[in-house]
Amino acid sequence: MAEAASQELLLAAAFVSDAQYNRNIPFKTSPEAVRLYYLYNHWFMRTATYFFIFLNLSLAVFEEPAVYPLPFLATSLVEVLCLLVFFGRLMHFAKITRRNVFWKDTKNICIMVAILLSLTDLAIYGALRIYNIKSVRWSRIVRPIFLINFAESRQIRRAFRSIRNTLPEITYVFLLFMFSLLMFSLMALKLFGERNLQTAEGLPYFRDYLEIVFDLYVLVTTANSPDVMMPAFDFSSWYALFFIAFVIINTYIFMSLFLAVVYNNYKKHLKNEIRTLAYMKRRKMIEAFNLLKEEEGTQFVVREAQWKQLVKLVAPDISNSHRELLLRISDDEQKGFIDKKSFVQLADLLNIQVITLKIRSHPLGRWMPRVYRSAVSRFLRSVVRHRGFVWTYDVIILINAIFIALDEESPYISYAEWVFLALYIIEILLKVYTYEPRAFFGKNQFWNWFDTLIIFAALTATILNTTLKSTTKYNSQQILDIVFILRVLRLIRIVDSIQRFRVIMNTLINIVPTMLTFGGLTLVVYCIFAVIGMELFHGKIQFFPANSNAPYALECGNPALKDSLFARGKYCKNNFNNFASSFIVLMELTVVNQWHDILSILPLIPFVLFANGFANVTAQPAKLYFIAFHIVMVIIIINIFVSFILEAFFVEYSLEKSEVETAIEQKIQELGMGVQEEALQDEQLLDNMESADNDLEGEGGTKAQPKGLVFKIASKRYRTVDALLQRMFEAEIPLEDEGPSFEEILNLSPATAVPGDLTSERAE
Repeated sequence: MAEAASQELLLAAAFVSDAQYNRNIPFKTSPEAVRLYYLYNHWFMRTATYFFIFLNLSLAVFEEPAVYPLPFLATSLVEVLCLLVFFGRLMHFAKITRRNVFWKDTKNICIMVAILLSLTDLAIYGALRIYNIKSVRWSRIVRPIFLINFAESRQIRRAFRSIRNTLPEITYVFLLFMFSLLMFSLMALKLFGERNLQTAEGLPYFRDYLEIVFDLYVLVTTANSPDVMMPAFDFSSWYALFFIAFVIINTYIFMSLFLAVVYNNYKKHLKNEIRTLAYMKRRKMIEAFNLLKEEEGTQFVVREAQWKQLVKLVAPDISNSHRELLLRISDDEQKGFIDKKSFVQLADLLNIQVITLKIRSHPLGRWMPRVYRSAVSRFLRSVVRHRGFVWTYDVIILINAIFIALDEESPYISYAEWVFLALYIIEILLKVYTYEPRAFFGKNQFWNWFDTLIIFAALTATILNTTLKSTTKYNSQQILDIVFILRVLRLIRIVDSIQRFRVIMNTLINIVPTMLTFGGLTLVVYCIFAVIGMELFHGKIQFFPANSNAPYALECGNPALKDSLFARGKYCKNNFNNFASSFIVLMELTVVNQWHDILSILPLIPFVLFANGFANVTAQPAKLYFIAFHIVMVIIIINIFVSFILEAFFVEYSLEKSEVETAIEQKIQELGMGVQEEALQDEQLLDNMESADNDLEGEGGTKAQPKGLVFKIASKRYRTVDALLQRMFEAEIPLEDEGPSFEEILNLSPATAVPGDLTSERAE
């Protein structure tokens, strides 16, 4: 009986952990499967999976054409090892999920097919290599599949689903855009084709229809503006109207339509997916409750002892005091049990970071009580705690920045270094005197550590600079200036104290976690296009040093580029001869423009130059490669990223405290263990510069508090936008609504992500 109860508790903890971290893996509930599921979600297993995924992707750096060549045997053995790890991870996943669920999951099939293709290609390539037959490693293009399809990469998969769901709507706009482009190209052919105009390089101007289509497509990106217009404009100023109309319609209207369509579809499908996650989270919490419930009168409840054991399993790292605080919130009336409504909120309670602060008296208050508690000492500490003290040093830092920008050869500037350094040292000493040292240098006090380390570095640099200048001609002034410039970063707090700026900074902070998702998405696209680019263009363009005497060195190693803008602009190093160079070229294509070259005497437009340059050394259809990359990366993925930033900004404006956060704060205040928000003197960026210890200094402070512990809710920052949106949609689900079953939730389509009235949009 006891063993069965223990297994139920372990299963319930798995459900609660899944709800806390938004995992939606439909695992089996047998005791062995549950233990395997815990192992599957262990941080070491996830970290190892990511390590081998990126190791597998990085093999392209060491394989031919290589940045750092390694023997084929070495790279092939590493690849086989990675594939074995992927297969083992997949078999582990198969052990914890039902067979019918495993084989219906497309991502598992994709992983198995990718492993099979990679092994087949590796064997064929190795066999052909033995007989010195050159072949193509075509399986390298499937390596990003492992990054996408493992369960750990659900955020990247969701981003790809956003692309897939957006494609139908984008297609309609793209067809209209292409119709407009083709019509303008036809008009350009008739307007300029028979006037014998020439470009600045003496080439025929707008006489080939496909070349006109390409040039006008590039004009949509503004990469060849105004160069493409100049021959017609020189002939007649009226022809400028043609290009103005083209840019207005295609660049401003159609490109804006792309963004509008992407944002509208992204928002719709994002909300549907988040609602599905909200229902899954609710269902998992109810399943956990049903495993542990006992009858109490007319209702089912979870006993306090079981609740404590459950929280220890789910969150073993939180302190006993934090756990007791959560219990007091869940069992508000201290009945000895937790009802269903309170239990369902446990995952949200665990997701809210509560900072536990120990109240300590200052050691000087114990060692020298009469001096530390004297009137002069109390006045000095009140001055340090005042906001005016912080503002004064902000002004000093600003003046220091001005001095750094002035002529450092002046002796007054040199003397000023010591003055500023002395002021900074005094600041730190006064703060350590005022605030309890262990609290002042707590693990959450970033700015206190930052200031102290910068001042220590500045002191060391100043002493070394003075010593070495007196014995040698060495001058470390630049290093000292850099150290002081880092100190200027503290002025970010001033910007952060302004409400409008704070919204922007909150948005920037909240999008950081999702930047990793879009980084992974970009990595997948770059890897695929880099592999294709290397196969298409490897060796076509070569880079030679400036003093090289090699044949065709001035033509990038290819006579087809003689007198071309590509070669004259010295773009030879932008090639696809290895994986690293390919990534750099793709990054330059993502940016599209290079403004300092556009403004020079010889305009060099990367998008046009690269497309034309590689087309010259291969074939004109090679331009399709660059157009495809531009459509996928710039028009689709970057627009989705912009859509995410827009949604993050709107959510930040509408952000309010959740019901659970309010309940925690109320309970903290009821217990008399809270730190009032307004009492935090400088709660700004990174959880407050001067720390909550403004009122936690204990003896000798202006607001003495009892010894023990106090709590405060962590800053509302550092939360992903997805979490904020999920919280918003969970508010729409009544607590009594258990929602659909696991199977029903997993089978919901995006259009029916939630039933009934919940599919309606929240009031804008």
